[in-house]
This record gives sequence, structure tokens and C-alpha cells, in this order.
Amino acid sequence: MKTSRFLKFAFVVTTFVIFCSSCVSRQEIVYFQNELSKVNYDLDKNVKIRPNDQLTIRVSTPEPEASLPFNLTTSVGAEAGTGGNTELETYMVSENGTIEFPVLGTIEVEGLNTFELSKKIKDAISIYVKDAIVNVRVLNFKISVLGEVKNPGTFIIQDDYISLTQALGLAGDLTIFGKRDNVMVIREIEGKTTKVYLDLTDFETVSSPYFNLIQNDIVYVEPIGTKRQSASVLNNAGSYIAIMSFLISTILLVTN
Repeated sequence: MKTSRFLKFAFVVTTFVIFCSSCVSRQEIVYFQNELSKVNYDLDKNVKIRPNDQLTIRVSTPEPEASLPFNLTTSVGAEAGTGGNTELETYMVSENGTIEFPVLGTIEVEGLNTFELSKKIKDAISIYVKDAIVNVRVLNFKISVLGEVKNPGTFIIQDDYISLTQALGLAGDLTIFGKRDNVMVIREIEGKTTKVYLDLTDFETVSSPYFNLIQNDIVYVEPIGTKRQSASVLNNAGSYIAIMSFLISTILLVTN
């Protein structure tokens, strides 16, 4: 009878210890917990063009023939005797922050977003064509999300901007063990790598210049202490079981 009560007691204690070690408080998992009205929003979110970026620029006009001089194309899948398909050539931004554009020649593009470059080209070609539509896209806009997220990886961004929370959404959001108040963003600017830590439980984080990501940013989510402790417990589960078995066997021998 005493042995049975002891086994029940040991089971309850063990279960309670494991349960307590896996508890995560609300403050550790809830985003943006403070007041929202204190934040000043920055409307200029579009990614800025940088040296070594790859751009596509498409000019469209009411009369298609009028836009041909401004659209560099290349043949794709062409074989002998066949025309194949055509697609737009890409523009590589030079180290000086410029591109060579048909008819216009050298254009400074560094520091502009896609909307600003589109308007700049539209204004410049207005003396040649009227009512042109210029679409600009940054092809190498990609970010990496690593650490305690459900689907870590590198993602190509189709839009003109992406926020930190949107990037985490692409990666399936943080796991329950992700550290929300200390998310690292690693960024390289002019050959210098910097890193900052952002607190996703504080809404004022959205005003940080690192909240909106740029080309080749890396986001790293560190595991909270609970995860590290849990990993340690799981890695040593065999040892714990062996110790518990030894103790129970010893007590059974003594009591009997």
C-alpha cells in the first residue's frame, strides 16, 4: 500500500516539474502590448535602390511601337530558324549607383525607390513619348529568416517593401519558444555589417529604421530560456529515467 502511494506521489511530482519547466508567460508571446497611439508612422517604406541591384524597367505607351526604343529585350529559347520568346533585359546598378538606359544614357538611381525612379524616367522620356507608363522592379530583393520560426529560409520579395512582421509571417511566424522581445536584424551597408535587436512586444518598434527590411537582411529569432531548458531535459531524458528507476528500485528494496 505504501509502495503504491509512493509511486503515485513520484509520478505527480515528476509531471508537475515538467509542466512548470514548459510554462511560457503571456508577456513572452504576445506582440505589441503597449499603446498604439504613441507611434509616428513613416510612409516612405519602399526599398531603396543600391549598387549591384538588378532592375527590370518596362516602358509602356498607348502606341506599342513608340516604347520599343526604351525596352531592352533578349531572346529566350531561340533555336536555329525560330524566333523564340523575348523578355526584358536586366539593368545592373553600378558601384557609382547608376545604370545605362536606352536613349537617355547614364541615370543616377542609387537611393531612389522604385516609384521615384519610375517617375524620373517617365519625366525624362516625356519629350519623346506621351502618356508613358514605367514599371520598375528590384529583382534581387530577398531576405532570410532563421532561428525559432516554423519555416526558416530565404525568401524573394515581390513587393516594393516588407516589414519585419511580414517577413516572420512568410516564415510561418515564431514558434512558441521564439524570443519576441529580442529579434535580431543583421544588415550590410557599404561593406559594414551591423546588427540590432528589436522588441516585438513594444509597438514603438515599428518606427525603427530596421523594422522595414532591405535587400539581403537576415532576421534571427533566438530561443527563449524555456526552450534551452527543454532541449536540455529532452537530451538527458535517458539519464533522468535511469536515475528515477534506480531511486524507485532502491526504495522498493528498502521498504520491502
